[in-house]
Amino acid sequence: MIPRAILAALGQIDDFSIFGDDYPTPDGTPIRDYIHVTDLAAAHVSALLHLLRDEPSVKLNLGIGRGYSVKEIVDAVSRVTKRKVPSTVKARRTGDPAVLVADCTKARKLLGFEPRFSALDTIIETAWTWHSRHHNVTPLGTGRATVHYRI
Repeated sequence: MIPRAILAALGQIDDFSIFGDDYPTPDGTPIRDYIHVTDLAAAHVSALLHLLRDEPSVKLNLGIGRGYSVKEIVDAVSRVTKRKVPSTVKARRTGDPAVLVADCTKARKLLGFEPRFSALDTIIETAWTWHSRHHNVTPLGTGRATVHYRI
């Protein structure tokens, strides 16, 4: 979701879709647990080391144990990038729960998993920094931007 919101802020997609604003949450949008890609990668390395020690294979939830709403994501991307995220509210998707937050207790116990990047602005800032370093972002006069991908 965060990369799509950044692409919308850059003008690379016309619109960021918010699927439902009538959930029983503080701002009406669904709440999800967003894990930073670095924390996710570290957890996978820990899981591989766990398996290399001949420990049993297990199913684990990974996340930060706290959720952010879709509106909080849109607001944070706008704040961090200093660009408006064009968005449209659409109908809820069938089966989407109002709140979905990971219980990482087992991952903490078995792998020593502790997310390092759990603040929303930090997650957004590092995603924005990645886009800035890996793409040549050129603002246009319309407030939109063109992204030139480096290969």
